[in-house]
Amino acid sequence: MITRLLVANRGEIARRVFRTCRDLGIETVAVHSDADAAMPFVREADAAVRLPGNTPAETYLRGDLVIEAARKAGADAIHPGYGFLSENAAFARQVAEAGITWVGPDPSSIERMGSKIESKKLMEAAGVPVLGNLTPETATAEDLPLLVKASAGGGGRGMRIVRSLDALAGEIEKAASEAESAFGDGTVFVEPYVESGRHIEVQVLGTGRSGEGTIVFGERDCSVQRRHQKVIEEAPAPGLPEATREALHAAAKAAAEAIDYRGAGTVEFLYDPAKDRFYFLEMNTRLQVEHPVTEAAYGVDLVALQIAVAEGRSPEVVVGQPNGHAVEVRLYAEDPRHDYQPQSGRIARFAIPGVVSEFEGPDPYGIRLDSGVGSGDEIGTFYDAMIAKVIVHAPTREQALRQLAGALAKAQLHGLVTNRDLLVNLLRDPVFTSGEMHTTWLDTADLTALSAPPGGQGTLDLSAFAAAVALAERGRLARPVQQRIPAGWRNVLAGPQVTTFLVGDEEHQVRWYGGRRFRSADLECLVVTSASPERVTLEVDGVARAFEVLLAPADPDRVDVESSLGHVALRRKPRFMDPSQQVAEGSLLAPMPGSVISVRAAVGDVVQEGQPILVMEAMKMQHTIAAPYAGTVTELSASAGQQVEAGAVLAVVEPTEGETA
Repeated sequence: MITRLLVANRGEIARRVFRTCRDLGIETVAVHSDADAAMPFVREADAAVRLPGNTPAETYLRGDLVIEAARKAGADAIHPGYGFLSENAAFARQVAEAGITWVGPDPSSIERMGSKIESKKLMEAAGVPVLGNLTPETATAEDLPLLVKASAGGGGRGMRIVRSLDALAGEIEKAASEAESAFGDGTVFVEPYVESGRHIEVQVLGTGRSGEGTIVFGERDCSVQRRHQKVIEEAPAPGLPEATREALHAAAKAAAEAIDYRGAGTVEFLYDPAKDRFYFLEMNTRLQVEHPVTEAAYGVDLVALQIAVAEGRSPEVVVGQPNGHAVEVRLYAEDPRHDYQPQSGRIARFAIPGVVSEFEGPDPYGIRLDSGVGSGDEIGTFYDAMIAKVIVHAPTREQALRQLAGALAKAQLHGLVTNRDLLVNLLRDPVFTSGEMHTTWLDTADLTALSAPPGGQGTLDLSAFAAAVALAERGRLARPVQQRIPAGWRNVLAGPQVTTFLVGDEEHQVRWYGGRRFRSADLECLVVTSASPERVTLEVDGVARAFEVLLAPADPDRVDVESSLGHVALRRKPRFMDPSQQVAEGSLLAPMPGSVISVRAAVGDVVQEGQPILVMEAMKMQHTIAAPYAGTVTELSASAGQQVEAGAVLAVVEPTEGETA
């Protein structure tokens, strides 16, 4: 019987496991890095142990420190969560050797499924369909396109699509480097790439005891992906032929029983709709990020089932047909319009309307929120940039998509650029609503359009005008004298007042007239019906809407505007630029805090447009900094291994005559 459980992880998965432990009466222990000391998961634990340092390699990947923390806190069980050490067989053995219960599969199962190369051989022997393995020597033009994958990891790291045999060696080298950095194992393999396949995975639960078999909790569709990482997941998978669904479940069961699997795991398949065939991809010997949709559809607590198996109990579960439909989105601090560039910084405000439960299934339907952060918390540079998982369970898929899109559209999420608008638009896109999505859909999609606020340019124009009015009212009330004089009032009417905002990197000017009633110099049909420093009501063609204007106390130049049209983030442009903040033309700036892992050029080099100059690593991903145009490298201030801040000048490329920035 487990009495005190340590979670060898952080963020939302730690909070998720703690939730079940509280329900079961099990005490909880958190381990945390210095960067995570003030995070919610640390506060919620009954006890917490510091792991000195910040990076995963210094902290959460140090199995010896985690086991020592369990000893100090008197924990008699360790749950690995997902990521970090969750699929590390050596760590699982160390836990058992320390006399601590391991809430996970047998280490031999982790080892047998840990190598994608060896696991495919094992699955082929068990009768599970697999894709063939290729090598640079055996691959031919007829095999293209190809997929290079890391053998020891997942999450899209160490993965490259190759469309030319000439590029194969270089892409293998890049994938191996990223895999070594992310997983400590640079082994990669090559297989045929199915262009428009769907990613279908099956949730299993095994006891590892002969005769008791493996329980199958249906399947999930995780086909909407970016950079080979999942964006939207749902259960059950829409549009599958019933015979295919049953065959998938049978194949997953066979895969788990081939290794006498114990605990919760996921068997992942690539489904080819054109041929109605599927192929084994890998087995994740842990809980998956997307497990909440299965919990909602089948009314189970997978963490509680993991604990039951770890305690040697036989879970009493009767699996029937799924109830309704569940959909999950991953809300990230990232900018989809700039190649999903991760964002770091403080979340000024985070609130989603209509949430009925956190870290447990809504009863019977509703919105569930699994988040590792809240208002005021920091998204740092050492870990993944996920803010939250938002899950909706509804009687039908159509209802679930509509409710989830509506909740996200009305969410207040201030302080960072996020993928919120992308998620809303994806949930409403005909490709997704019709169930025709596939794993490469977003690779060719117009991300600028898909990431635009649902209201389009009109939303920006009205929101920016409302912000200008609210700021003018705020300025009027802040005057020490003559507060009754209307904002922007002039004796002699001259040109309009101008308020300039930055929307991302673009300037947006609002031209307005003050006096007894505000009016726009550009929007003739607009009427201001009421105005205050926090709320402005605008009427356009007889339709009135309220705009809430919020300033961040820690960042007074940032202005967030909320309305029924959506959220717009603005930044007031200063009237005078600080000379110390200006940079030379052609400067290549660090897009985020991180470390320089390689320098691909030198001062004096002549480079072509798009040629890599440096490679940075931040938030578990590698980012290439390339020349914006053909020219000459005139400055290079960065070096391999150097830590840099966001906005730091890394290099300067002087354009060749005739080239423009």
